[in-house]
Amino acid sequence: MHFSPYLTFDTLQQLAFYGAYHSHPINILIHIICIPFIMWSFQVLTYDLPRPTFLPQVHYDLNNYLKFEVTYGTLQGLFWLVYYYMLEPSAALLYTPQAILSILTANAFAQRPDHLSTALIVHIACWVAQFIGHGFAEGRSPALLDNLVGALVLAPFFVHMEILFKLGYKPATYRQLQNDVGVEIAKFRKIEGDKKRAAEKRTQ
Repeated sequence: MHFSPYLTFDTLQQLAFYGAYHSHPINILIHIICIPFIMWSFQVLTYDLPRPTFLPQVHYDLNNYLKFEVTYGTLQGLFWLVYYYMLEPSAALLYTPQAILSILTANAFAQRPDHLSTALIVHIACWVAQFIGHGFAEGRSPALLDNLVGALVLAPFFVHMEILFKLGYKPATYRQLQNDVGVEIAKFRKIEGDKKRAAEKRTQ
């Protein structure tokens, strides 16, 4: 399978790209926990950024904990959700409540005086946990070092799909994905092995 350095609408290709960097159970668990918090804290952190005048001024408070407003975080969440619908509509439908809840709670939390400091702590802590997962469990650098845009956009949907697959969602697709991921991991290990052997020869 050839991976494009850009976003595509090939679901298996996109998931296999990300899955090749996330195959260890501990690393997957870290991402399942941390990715939603990274996305949420990003939405909080970008709340105060100046917004262009052409953006509609929409403010709707459902309650003290849920608030809809057109912010950069709102647009980010909605744009990514649209992309997920293009990849896998049924899975995206199941992801929609989580995406909306993240946006609404982030906008509400951003009204607190300590929202920036709290969101920054959450954001940094989750990124550190992920790098630890890659370094000690996966033994491979994060996907974002090879495809920044693809990794950032795919991350929330990948962990969502990982949970769905474990619950029995589209078993045939899951088997094909595991096979594609296995092939890519084998290629990576061969490349790394060749590099190591070449380095050993140079030192002899």
